[in-house]
Amino acid sequence: MASKQKVAFIGTGIMGAPIAGHIMDAGYPVVVYNRTKAKAEALLERGAAWAASPAEAARDADVVFTMVGYPQDVEEIYLASEGLLATAKKGAYLIDLTTSSPELARDIAEAAQVDGKTAFDCPVTGGETGAVAGTLTLIVGATERDVAPVRPILESFSSKICCFNGAGKGQAAKLANQIALAGSMVGMADSLAFAQQCGLDQNQVRDLIMSGTGASGAMESLAPKSIDGDYKPGFMVQHFLKDLNLALQVAEDREISLPGAETAFTLYDMLDVIGGSSLGTQAITLLYQEEADAVAAGLDWSQYTSQMDDDSCDCGCDHEHGHDHDHECCHGHHHDDDHECCHGHHHDHDGEGCCRHHDEN
Repeated sequence: MASKQKVAFIGTGIMGAPIAGHIMDAGYPVVVYNRTKAKAEALLERGAAWAASPAEAARDADVVFTMVGYPQDVEEIYLASEGLLATAKKGAYLIDLTTSSPELARDIAEAAQVDGKTAFDCPVTGGETGAVAGTLTLIVGATERDVAPVRPILESFSSKICCFNGAGKGQAAKLANQIALAGSMVGMADSLAFAQQCGLDQNQVRDLIMSGTGASGAMESLAPKSIDGDYKPGFMVQHFLKDLNLALQVAEDREISLPGAETAFTLYDMLDVIGGSSLGTQAITLLYQEEADAVAAGLDWSQYTSQMDDDSCDCGCDHEHGHDHDHECCHGHHHDDDHECCHGHHHDHDGEGCCRHHDEN
């Protein structure tokens, strides 16, 4: 029997750690690297080897997985002078699970091919729950033939593998998924807020919606958490913002209008600004609640008005024309000078959330 392929796993965060664990459970020897070693301790206790750098992790590996935060992290790990393309051995498979830029994925795949290696984008969907259960859907920018030598490893942490037959197309398909999710998240939040203000039982309304064509993954798995006031992250707001920003950049390049994704971006950007970056995406519903509810969840509406005040912002950006795509404070998209938020409703200081209609009588 042939020996198992040696695997390196770079990025053992919320989703990376359980994925690496499933690969170990399938009998593959795994070496791990993470910027914060403490996040890899559970894997080390189970028998994973530790590497002091991505280059060290990849040096002897047959298959290298990366799951990091942002496209700039992917670019550095792969394309730096001591990056994976330079240090991985000939014949190695380099598989990026990060949701990143389609163009960057194409660049990495082309560079790897020149150097006798195979690289492909393989973003995932299913969140922390799917990572822990080993039931993720893999969205692959490669052909079935490309995937065949590593398919048993991929199957160790997934329930479905979708091949889109070209470098970068996995990333594009994942962004299409996130665009659909953006619309369903806003729909979920709108629906629950409407039900609440009409004096309806939100759980009963959710059950009704789930029986018809208004059903969605957001309504199925995230609405119950929101109703219960559980905003712990399965997928963090800051990462969803990153994905939406990538989608909107691609749409802009291709001259496509995505009003639903734009609306979702505006809302999640606002949630990020007021302190919700590390909450789960279901925390969008807090934008519709009383300010006291937001404060109880750790949010601070004063951060929004401060952020949007041109005179007090020291970021060096021209707010009239928006921020640069890489700027951290509003992720490449700008708010109206009037501080208008979702759908033209203003946030004020009477204790109401930004998406609440106010009684003017």
